Amino acid sequence: MQLPDSQNNRLQDIVNKYRPDLEPYETIYRKIHNEPEFSGQEEKTSAIVANHLQRFGYEVHTHIGGYGVAAVLKNGSGPTVLLRADMDALPLEEKTDLPYASRRTVKNKAGVEVPVMHACGHDTHVASLLGAAELLSSAQSDWTGTLVLIFQPAEEELSGAQAMLDDGLYDKIPKPSIVLAQHVMRMKTGTVSIRAGRLLTASDAFHVRIFGRGGHGSAPQTCIDPIVIGASIVTRLQTIVSREVTPGELAIVTCGSIQAGHAPNIIPDQLDLTLSVRSYDATIHARVVAAIKRIVEAECAAAGVPDDLKPVITRTFSAPATINDEEVVKTLRGTFGSYFGENLVETEPAAASEDFSLLATAAGARYVMWTFGGVDAKVWEDAVAREVVNELPSNHSPFFAPVVEPTLATAVDAMAVGALTFLPMPH
Repeated sequence: MQLPDSQNNRLQDIVNKYRPDLEPYETIYRKIHNEPEFSGQEEKTSAIVANHLQRFGYEVHTHIGGYGVAAVLKNGSGPTVLLRADMDALPLEEKTDLPYASRRTVKNKAGVEVPVMHACGHDTHVASLLGAAELLSSAQSDWTGTLVLIFQPAEEELSGAQAMLDDGLYDKIPKPSIVLAQHVMRMKTGTVSIRAGRLLTASDAFHVRIFGRGGHGSAPQTCIDPIVIGASIVTRLQTIVSREVTPGELAIVTCGSIQAGHAPNIIPDQLDLTLSVRSYDATIHARVVAAIKRIVEAECAAAGVPDDLKPVITRTFSAPATINDEEVVKTLRGTFGSYFGENLVETEPAAASEDFSLLATAAGARYVMWTFGGVDAKVWEDAVAREVVNELPSNHSPFFAPVVEPTLATAVDAMAVGALTFLPMPH
């Protein structure tokens, strides 16, 4: 569906007319950034969201799949469009030195005190969707249909979308026909990128427990050292992509943590690894997962681990690849191109992963996620000139800090334009 130029111009007029004062949303952004909440602990963030949406006439549902929030604005007959933002932060110590930087620590699921930081821009996502919510509420005379907003918990653990679905999300709200989301990335602020097909990889995470025989550090011959086994496993896992995946196909195996022992003179009796696997192709993904299991078990056997102490491999979460709908992208590229002009840029697919597509597939809906930039324009242009863009802080870096403006304004406008693209204007 290609919208006529007159309608594209009308979208621009609507956004310009109803765009709210963004200062309150900048305040919300800084507050959420300063007070981040870990996956599954988004109590204060969800309360801010729910209270704000109620002011603008949305029917608000809270505590879905944890601290998930769903809001509905019915505005006559027409399609149902769902917009999603994620709310959770990461277990990371912030090093940005911003005046509103996080200095929080929280207990994770294991009861361990860890630092917490919005290092992936979810604070930007929340604030911008709230701004778009006000804009679209104010513009109800210029569109018809039903608008659904989802503020999702636990995206970083790739579990929040499924948790909301399992908690009866679509028993509480209308099922959408179109699902849209956006993500801030290491791009020049003010820019937006949208692409059809592959955008983000499928991802699985695993917890691996290796068992050995503990003992005194002076007598390794009486032990089976799980640290040596773990080191061999981590090294060998890196041969999967280089030796078992067709060259040119994307696959990534990452060991995110390795933990064992508490003292230099004790050989421990177990070791824990956490692993992640990412790919686009389902066949390759299955091959990589099978190779991980084979290597872990074989290294344990080679070290003499007895059969009754075989390693335990547990899949901790899983998410499908994000494959943007081509027709929806084609339509959005028309409206985004008209609205953003030269700031609509081209980017490559990312190797990161998301679970938002589950909100669409569960409803039989088409979906698209686009990206927008958060890097200061002068910093970006200097990095491009010096060919050091890859050295700029990216998502999940302790230095990741999108500039507030025009990042927030761009994200508010993109969400509003995206929704209005599919919510028809009244006759």
